[in-house]
Amino acid sequence: MKSPLFSASRHPHAALLIRLGCLVVTMPWLLVACSKSTDAPTSATAKPVAAYTAVARGRIDIEGGLLSLSMPREGTLAKVTAHEGDHVKQGQLLAALDTESATLAVDAAQAQMEQAQAQLKLLAIKQVAAKQRAQRLTAAVAAGAGDGQSADDAREAAAQLDAEQQADRAAQDMADQKLQEARYELKQRSLLAPFDAEVIRVLAQPGASVSPSAGPLFTLLPQKPRIVRAELNESFVGLIQPGMHAEVVADGGSGNTPLSAHVLRIGQVYGPATLENDPQIRANARTVECVLAFDQPQDLRIGQRVIVRFGAASTPAPTPSKD
Repeated sequence: MKSPLFSASRHPHAALLIRLGCLVVTMPWLLVACSKSTDAPTSATAKPVAAYTAVARGRIDIEGGLLSLSMPREGTLAKVTAHEGDHVKQGQLLAALDTESATLAVDAAQAQMEQAQAQLKLLAIKQVAAKQRAQRLTAAVAAGAGDGQSADDAREAAAQLDAEQQADRAAQDMADQKLQEARYELKQRSLLAPFDAEVIRVLAQPGASVSPSAGPLFTLLPQKPRIVRAELNESFVGLIQPGMHAEVVADGGSGNTPLSAHVLRIGQVYGPATLENDPQIRANARTVECVLAFDQPQDLRIGQRVIVRFGAASTPAPTPSKD
């Protein structure tokens, strides 16, 4: 026996009720969709996006970069007076070699210098006496009471003493030069800080044998203002000018306060992009170095990566809606 099928023609009132029910269920969803579509332009208008002339990757640096110092002479380290993290002043001792041999050389040069000075003083005394004798004999010959040959011999002896004195002056100058050279070599056994700086790295231990070719013993961070070296894409080079304002923010950081800076100079040489993360972009992009200075002194870490936004445009006011 077959069950009876529902037919709209047989029950017209029931079909009308079904259509009205579907319409009631669908109406709230249509209203929600319409309200979302009308709200979207309003929120976009209320929060406009700031525009920039150009954006580039960069890193924090200082003029001249870090300084690596090696010992000027080879030898054995006697002491190391600076350590990592220390702040050193210009002329402060960082490390010193064993100075025994250099000190002996200074003492020997000093003794030779003193000997030359004493010889010069002795010749000066002899020269005065020889000149006086020559003058007296010459006067006696003029008065007819002396021998002319004796006067000539006295004058010749005085002239020889003059020549010896000149030779001794030259010997004294040479001894003085050797003394200065020995003192310089003694000074080269000490490594001094060339300027105020922070010691970043130390590769030195007392008792170690070192030489100028063995590599740097100290790495110093000079106390100089921080700068930004940005890699400006070749498509933006014509848009950036020295003195232009820029904002600097940490690369990859969120919520960091932008730091105000300005363009110092733009390089004249194209090079590869070294700060780009994508290897394909890094291999194909051509960039120009752009150096920026901060408007206020900043204590940022050297090598820190940043994003530079050049010439930030002012945020436009939202356009009022027309009702």
